[in-house]
Amino acid sequence: MSNFSKENELSHLFRSEYTKMTAVLCRHFGLVNLEIAEDIVSDAFLKAAEYWGVNGIPDNPAAWLYTVAKNKAKDFIKRDTLFQSKRNTIKELSESFIASDSLIERQYIADSVLAMMFAVCDSHNSPESQICLALQILSGFSVEELAQAFLTKTETIKKRLYRARNNLRKIKFRINELNEQEIKARSETVLKVLYLLYNEGYYSKSNSQIIRKDLCAEAIRLALLLLENQITNTAQANALMALMCYQSSRLDARMNEHGEPLRFDEQDRERWDSSLIERGHYYMLEACHGNEMSSYHLEASIAYWHTTLHKEKWNNILDLYDQLLQLAPTPPRTLNRFFAYGKVYGHEKAIEELEKTGLTQHEGWHELLGYLYASINKDRAIEHYQKAINKKQSPAAKEQLMKEIIRLRAKLPILRAPK
Repeated sequence: MSNFSKENELSHLFRSEYTKMTAVLCRHFGLVNLEIAEDIVSDAFLKAAEYWGVNGIPDNPAAWLYTVAKNKAKDFIKRDTLFQSKRNTIKELSESFIASDSLIERQYIADSVLAMMFAVCDSHNSPESQICLALQILSGFSVEELAQAFLTKTETIKKRLYRARNNLRKIKFRINELNEQEIKARSETVLKVLYLLYNEGYYSKSNSQIIRKDLCAEAIRLALLLLENQITNTAQANALMALMCYQSSRLDARMNEHGEPLRFDEQDRERWDSSLIERGHYYMLEACHGNEMSSYHLEASIAYWHTTLHKEKWNNILDLYDQLLQLAPTPPRTLNRFFAYGKVYGHEKAIEELEKTGLTQHEGWHELLGYLYASINKDRAIEHYQKAINKKQSPAAKEQLMKEIIRLRAKLPILRAPK
């Protein structure tokens, strides 16, 4: 296997197994020793990079990593004076850990990750800190990615993460102590974490790739853990899963053969995944048991209508956006509403109404105006696309807008000098 393939395999394993391994260790050591667990897991991956580079990837690389992590944890427990203060904290757990053979059992890992999800969403931290910490620990978000997701500075995120970790250390919280009442109280935050994670994968604001399928898959994997547990299998969790299935059905169609992103109108419906749409229908029906109506229900309904060819499709989407903005208004949802508004009432009317909203500072403002003007006034469209480029952080997003400008310029009439 080439070095490139080995790096890809290790990168994939890091995304899929790092969280699980950390959760399993924290289940034994407690969140007070989160940094220790992270260091042990990081060391296991470092050893994999060195060992696999010489000896090749083993038949069961995940099991290999868990074995190395367990052995490193045993070594840590047995060390003497250098880590004596830390050792006292976990001494009572060492015997059960060393004797345990369950570390790589699927259900044990799943339960540990589920417990970790709810443990890091502790009320001793602010909701923003809970979400930041969960995205970092559960999904490996960098400080820069978190800053983009929260539209804030990296220094603010660093301070938020430091305080959150410090609070968990102070209360010495253990991830296997949650009761049903605590789980229900934290469910909203956990769902928001998965929602943000999926959104970063579906349209990345901070990466060199606009679409990050690995993050979408990770969000779905974690959401499935919720649905497999009786307490966390709620209407909102099913609605969120329905939303992710509907959106994921179009992931392949959102890129052309050159890896360039395509707008909704340009997508080939033949490339949509009908099996994911069907799964979305299943979870949507599960979400409709009872009278609950959350923002996830409304967004899933919007995503559902995007998969249809119904003649009233855009009218229904616009109506759902109106309901969503009443329930949970945000600038991105407002801008998305005007995309649907333009489909129903025309681009000129949409531009007229959009310019009344005062969202000029939002990064999507000029991009949407560029799209709306493209069929009306190409010069104005180019002007807005150029302004949109200045507000984008993602290199891939900038490149996409530049290509839109090039395409529009090619359609402009050639001005000839007078004779």
